[in-house]
Amino acid sequence: MNEFVCAEHDDRWILGLRGLTVTKICVDHQLSFLMGTDFRVVLEGPCRLSHGAAGGKGPHAVLVPERQDVADALALFGAEVVSAVAFKTGSLRLVFDNGLHLDCQADSSFEAWQLTGPEGRRFVSLPGGELAVWTGAEERR
Repeated sequence: MNEFVCAEHDDRWILGLRGLTVTKICVDHQLSFLMGTDFRVVLEGPCRLSHGAAGGKGPHAVLVPERQDVADALALFGAEVVSAVAFKTGSLRLVFDNGLHLDCQADSSFEAWQLTGPEGRRFVSLPGGELAVWTGAEERR
């Protein structure tokens, strides 16, 4: 089992996913990634997949899980996580060793994404732009 160590800051959580590899990608009405053997990221809302600097104006693809419009996400298979940040505004940013950046914004109406790990650890982007955090036995908002 991978140890999940994360650090809380004023506006974000640094997630302990660094060094984990995307080992499985699943598509239905969601897009999900298994990282290592214990961590799953599930995307339900549109996300931006870009190459190079996060938020850059360069080429990017918009992934839309509910329409299964996610073919570009296959480039993440086998990629290693370099950085993983959950912002308290409900956004998620994952950076991979192949230069790809995945950015998922909060949605006003539904949970845009969630991360689950061992021992009940969970991060959820709540409707309207909040982040719910379960660090094991307790819930935090």
